[in-house]
Amino acid sequence: MTEEGAGALPVEGVPAERVLAEIRALRAADRPTHGGRLFAYVYDPGVAGLDELARAAYAESAHVNGLDPTAFPSLLAMENALVGAAARLLGGGPGTSAPDVVGSVTGGGTESLILAVKAARDARPDLAEPRLVVPASGHAAFAKAAHYLRVALDTVPVDPVTLRPAVADVAAAIRPETVLVACSAPAYAHGVVDPVAEIAAVAAAAGVRCHVDACFGGWTLPWLRRLGEPVPAFDFAVDGVTSISVDLHKYAYAPKGVSVLLHRDAALRAPQYFGYADWPGYTMVNPVIASTRSGGPIAAAYATLRHLGEAGYLRLAALTRAAVSGLADAVRVVDGLRLLAEPESTVVCFTSDDPGLDLFVLVDELTARGWHTQPQLAYAGLPASVHLTVTAAVAPRVVEFGPALADAATAARAAGPVALPPELRALVGSLAPEALTPELVAGLAAGMGLAPAGAAAGGPGTAERGGGAAPDRMAAIHTLLDAAPAGLRERLLLEFVGLLQRPTW
Repeated sequence: MTEEGAGALPVEGVPAERVLAEIRALRAADRPTHGGRLFAYVYDPGVAGLDELARAAYAESAHVNGLDPTAFPSLLAMENALVGAAARLLGGGPGTSAPDVVGSVTGGGTESLILAVKAARDARPDLAEPRLVVPASGHAAFAKAAHYLRVALDTVPVDPVTLRPAVADVAAAIRPETVLVACSAPAYAHGVVDPVAEIAAVAAAAGVRCHVDACFGGWTLPWLRRLGEPVPAFDFAVDGVTSISVDLHKYAYAPKGVSVLLHRDAALRAPQYFGYADWPGYTMVNPVIASTRSGGPIAAAYATLRHLGEAGYLRLAALTRAAVSGLADAVRVVDGLRLLAEPESTVVCFTSDDPGLDLFVLVDELTARGWHTQPQLAYAGLPASVHLTVTAAVAPRVVEFGPALADAATAARAAGPVALPPELRALVGSLAPEALTPELVAGLAAGMGLAPAGAAAGGPGTAERGGGAAPDRMAAIHTLLDAAPAGLRERLLLEFVGLLQRPTW
């Protein structure tokens, strides 16, 4: 090991071009963020020049600090513009039934949902045990918010056919201690829009706030409606909707991480803020969780919206709609596969009804062919499924996907389903989560081909060897997780991620 190459902090600095080359080498192991072959995590419009514009805008404001809007009015102006654009798109602003909408720019959808729960909780300081009602299909970030904020989580089951909650069940879940009822437009897993108007009505009747998680669909559903799609009412045009979240780093195609949290009026938003003056330094006043925030993501989002405009987003929505239709058709013609829900947004979700066609093996076969999908494990009577988040960049690739899916299905049938050893299946079926130790998880990981973290140490290329690597084939791992109860599944993954996230020396 040379001193120059030791880890992230060498004794002597490394030339800029070499550092960039190292980062590019690391990136070579990542999933492809562009090109329409990755159906999760990233959102690619396929618009030439947009990345360059966003990077330049990001650089202009990267060192601007969102802590104090009076010191950096440029950032305040861009934030207010983004909030205004989101509010107008989602049924608020002058001339609407929600003329007084206000909002905040956050670092992502999870932060927006945490703040929506915080505002609702802090608006009811009289409650010792505040509660949150959310459909089981609601994003896991609601559970994270409940955990962080010490709010009890009441989940409402979804119908196994419609994948939506029954409004009567939502109403029955509301208690005197309920501070917020949440619903999704659409729910991420299956792309299905909850009955927002009806849920908002029962929440309003109980005197409870109603939040619409439109992080995933808030920047697509309005354009799809303009294209003639039968999008149900879900925004501020619905009486009883008190807040909405929408991510600009999803279908507004801005770089990570920018989300907007909207409230119907300033009084509803007020408990979202945190203020503290009881110390000798500056008075802290924050509308979001972070204090110091880089202006880079906000400037990049502002540039993206300005450049694409309404006409650009309408065109991208049309491309995405066509891609969704084509992908759904590709699923329909493969024997043994069926759509879990008819697409009504930007998601294609399918499952297998053929015992000989293992869904997790199919995912591996698609990966081997350059198509990166997202497997979803079975839950509460819902089968395991494959999720495809569809973006505009997918449209030119649809013609290739159908043959690839058929070929992958043939290969998956030939390979046969994953067969877990009976003793391993029995173990995960009976093992209590608290019985898991890091050593046991490390042994399971090694036995399934997962490299433990910390195996590499120091030297040039340390980061390339990194803190662990997944095998090329994940079907056995997904099968193991699918067989485990939710609590054990969580603990297994928590311990495994802990193995991955270890320092390199």
